[in-house]
Amino acid sequence: MKKYSFSFALLWSVCTLGMAQTGAFKPNPQAVAEIPHEVLAIGAPAPDFRLPATDGKYYTLKDFAKSKVLVVVFTCNHCPTAQAYEDRLIALTADYKTKGVQVVAISPNSPVSLLLEELGYTDLNDDFESMQQRVKDKKYNFPYLYDGDNHAVSVKYGPVATPHVFVFDAARKLQYQGRIDASEKPGTANSEDLRASIDALLAGKTPNPQTTKVFGCSTKWAWKIEFKDQVQKEWDAKPIKLEDIDAAGIKTLLANKTDKLLLINVWATWCGPCIIEYPEFIKMQRMYGDRDFEFVSISADKLEQKEKALSMLKKKSSAVRNYIFSGKDSYALIEAMDPAWNGALPYTMLIEPEGKVVYKLQGSIKPLELRKMIAEHPKLGRYY
Repeated sequence: MKKYSFSFALLWSVCTLGMAQTGAFKPNPQAVAEIPHEVLAIGAPAPDFRLPATDGKYYTLKDFAKSKVLVVVFTCNHCPTAQAYEDRLIALTADYKTKGVQVVAISPNSPVSLLLEELGYTDLNDDFESMQQRVKDKKYNFPYLYDGDNHAVSVKYGPVATPHVFVFDAARKLQYQGRIDASEKPGTANSEDLRASIDALLAGKTPNPQTTKVFGCSTKWAWKIEFKDQVQKEWDAKPIKLEDIDAAGIKTLLANKTDKLLLINVWATWCGPCIIEYPEFIKMQRMYGDRDFEFVSISADKLEQKEKALSMLKKKSSAVRNYIFSGKDSYALIEAMDPAWNGALPYTMLIEPEGKVVYKLQGSIKPLELRKMIAEHPKLGRYY
């Protein structure tokens, strides 16, 4: 009996240990004290790392030991410059796959220091889950590693912006660091600087030049959080008003005689799904509001419930154009908004200038789907 108990206990220990080793990575981004860092010097050995990737694996420097050339590119999801180079990195990886070149991407950014207002060119932020979504969307053919918890690896390389490339030779000594190429706009360049450095190393030569300047979004270090707190306080301090709007006013609103992409959401205080999803619309306003975009809310509450509706808007920091329908009944609101709408809430519409409706949905939105539609709309676009 004792022998059986010991065997069972041993088996249980092995199983739980295996679970601990293979369990899913759980990100824990956190504010950290400032860590002194500088850009890795030419000739320096590649700093080792052990980082989780979007594919569920951990990668170390040794995993790429067989590669003749190792390209480490610090990049991210949100930056328009980083996005502008994604297709070039994918093409480069495919072109050099059989030549002994390994591309590895690392996101150095801390989600805790990233402002909503910095997400005007993207549908995603820089957290680990968003990285997984970006890999799925773009079909990356290289590992995408996360270093957003405490920058344990990134501070050793010292990327100043995204993207920032570091190219190592077979001995894992740094031979090139800087830009991918000199032209940010997609379709106008083909990774010339990066390709030239790789070709030189494959030919047994030293890249010339070995350093170039980089251009892109600054690295989001976790100790740079004061602006995030400040911007949040400023947003929360904005006045919140709720104005009456009648059927004629709604018709004028829907005609959208502005130069903006207009997102409208009809909601009510008694509508549970409306209240749950509402913060997503405020996030979208903060993300895209500095561009040609505006979110407008319309309360379907009875006019006598105006103070209740205003109270909800204040709780949600709805510092946007907020209206409450002043018409005689809900059916008048339905007809004014969209005769094809059967009246169930919430109801959301995305309208181009001059009134063309490009999206409408009865029921709860899928925030990512809607953000992607906004970010990729020709009126905005992902790139400068």
